[in-house]
Amino acid sequence: MASPPYPWLKPAVLVGGLVPLALLVLGFVRGTLGANPIEYALHQTGMLALILLVASLSCTPLKVVSGWTWPMRLRKLLGLLGFGYAVLHFLVYAGVDHGLDMAIILEDIAKRPFITVGFLALVLLVPLAVTSTNAMVRRLGFPLWQRLHRLAYVAASLGVVHFVWRVKKDLTEPLVYGAVLGLLFVIRIAEALRKRRAKARLAVA
Repeated sequence: MASPPYPWLKPAVLVGGLVPLALLVLGFVRGTLGANPIEYALHQTGMLALILLVASLSCTPLKVVSGWTWPMRLRKLLGLLGFGYAVLHFLVYAGVDHGLDMAIILEDIAKRPFITVGFLALVLLVPLAVTSTNAMVRRLGFPLWQRLHRLAYVAASLGVVHFVWRVKKDLTEPLVYGAVLGLLFVIRIAEALRKRRAKARLAVA
């Protein structure tokens, strides 16, 4: 089903994605982030990173289910916003919370599992952000680029694990994100199997 161009869509999503950051900075300047502003900033940036990453991964399944094409135009923007918040989440942890003390940071990454998986998720997102441009798609070739960007599902899964291990007690919120991610996996796998069966029928014919 064809979709109208919606020229306002990307600017609206960009502004909407940056509003939480502006509110966070404003709250920090005004001192209204609560008794533990660093903990609040860590939680908010981590949540936004996961939400935006899952949103970017939902674009293709949404197209498969609905036939809409407009979500595909937002996939890269949502992914880059998610990566930006993931980087900010790490910078708050490393720079603000630990004062860039690399000995403590490296010890945390090595010995605390929820930080280990969170850091690994961030590392996996780096090559995806670097290769997000059209020029990199052409340089790598679409098949290789597509295989590389499947790491986004791995990074999102690690993000959910990071969230689960961090909250420990009330798992409702992280499990909701895990369930959404699982549904996206199912839709993508079902679509891949459908295409494979269709290709096999064409080969037989």
